[in-house]
Amino acid sequence: MALTGSDLLAKVKELGDASKSDLVRAAGYVSTKKDGSERLNFTAFYEALLEAKGVSLGETGGRGKGKGGRSLSYVAKVQFNGNLLVGKAYTALLDLKPGDEFEIKLGKKQIRLVPAGGSDEEE
Repeated sequence: MALTGSDLLAKVKELGDASKSDLVRAAGYVSTKKDGSERLNFTAFYEALLEAKGVSLGETGGRGKGKGGRSLSYVAKVQFNGNLLVGKAYTALLDLKPGDEFEIKLGKKQIRLVPAGGSDEEE
C-alpha cells in the first residue's frame, strides 16, 4: 500500500539521504511489470508528496482537460529545416481555419502575414 499524507512525509524525513529510487520503493510506489520486474512510479510518488505538503494539483490530478500548460511567449524560432512555425494556439486566438490564405510581406527585419485580400493597416 502506497503511503500518503503525513505517513509519506514521515517516511521521507526518516530516510533522509536515501536515493530517490529507494524513497519511492520504501513509500510503496512500486508496481510489477508483465515480465515480473519492478517499476518505480515516480510520478505518483511526487504527486502524493506535493499533496502531502499542501500543494493541490486539482481534483483530476492534472490529467483533466482544460487550459493548462505553458503561456504563449509570442516568440518563434526558425526550425532546423528553415521553416518558421506559427503554432495552433496562435491561429486559434485569431480564429483561423485550415485553408485561410495570407500574403507574406517582408520588411528589413520582419515578416508580416496579411490575410489575402485584406488590408495590412490593421494591427
